[in-house]
Amino acid sequence: MSSLPPFANMPLSLYIHIPWCVRKCPYCDFNSHAVQDEGIPEAAYVQALLADLDSQLPHIWGRSIHSIFIGGGTPSLFSPDSIQTLLSGLRARLNLQPQIEITLEANPGTVDKARFAGFRQAGINRLSIGIQSLKDEALRALGRIHNRQQAIAAVEAAVHAGFERINLDLMFGLPQQSVDSALEDLQTGLALQPTHLSWYQLTLEPNTLFYRHPPPLPDDDRLWDMQIQGQTLLAKQGYEQYEVSAYARPGHRCQHNLNYWLFGDYVALGAGAHGKISHVQQQAVRRYSKLRHPRAYLEAPHHEQIAHELTAEDLRIEFMLNALRLPEGFERTLWTERTGLEWSAIEERMQAAIVQGWLVLSPTHIRPTAEGLRFLDEILMLF
Repeated sequence: MSSLPPFANMPLSLYIHIPWCVRKCPYCDFNSHAVQDEGIPEAAYVQALLADLDSQLPHIWGRSIHSIFIGGGTPSLFSPDSIQTLLSGLRARLNLQPQIEITLEANPGTVDKARFAGFRQAGINRLSIGIQSLKDEALRALGRIHNRQQAIAAVEAAVHAGFERINLDLMFGLPQQSVDSALEDLQTGLALQPTHLSWYQLTLEPNTLFYRHPPPLPDDDRLWDMQIQGQTLLAKQGYEQYEVSAYARPGHRCQHNLNYWLFGDYVALGAGAHGKISHVQQQAVRRYSKLRHPRAYLEAPHHEQIAHELTAEDLRIEFMLNALRLPEGFERTLWTERTGLEWSAIEERMQAAIVQGWLVLSPTHIRPTAEGLRFLDEILMLF
């Protein structure tokens, strides 16, 4: 096992939530709010974000930030000037690692070449573009505000603006979708040559319109065919699957999301944002979230809605919930380094999963089998 004390080398990321969008999609369960007639208070929100950070600095003194992710909502609704002001404020307050990955989520229909160029100049070096589908009928069914041509144009504009790291969000298992249609959608997305693809199944989440009024979705057999044939296509095109729904060209894995999956720490800024901070001296891991509604957050950005210290049971399930999503698994030493718990806390459960054929244990690593990735929920029940 590692000689390092728990939490000693814990990586730290920064997540920033911008909650506004043009229109709430019927499948979306994120903390997002449609823009009202009065518009978005960009300047006030940026200052609230920085004030929020100021209140959290004492908890992260001396630690450097290795990735930043600006999500939403639709962060690309903010002007490049606002993003520039935000990033300048972050640089003045934080120790950012050289070559830090800074991602901005963008939606087609809210961007153009000039806007992308402004984001690039502000310091954004990775884009995550929420396309979801490249078929107009599917986009209408999903309630998206863009069409196929706008999606293609957005990717072309991003490349023209100089972005070398581009993720595309694509879904499968859409209403009434056939296997051929799903594969055609994926192939069209791959033709745009993104460096990273988030390709995942549409699920019906509570508190969404689709959950209350479910559309006709493909059955399990059809979904499985989509997944297997899609993964084969992605592998042939040179995309490695490094997480359940994440595929990347060599050298283009999302460092920010990897930090989540390997149970690293992250500071949370913005309405409804969630954070996790490990404290070496107290040997404790603390989760917290910010006030969800933008108006409440603007009035008191430093206030927390929920804050609690993780118990041993919390640590066990949360670590496994994330780390077992990685086909390559994780190093055994990471368990103690990231949770502060001994291997004995999970050894019996590990053996049960190994007997089922869901996990493989080596002297240095734990990884899920192909069967284990398929039955991830069942593995997690053991923990």
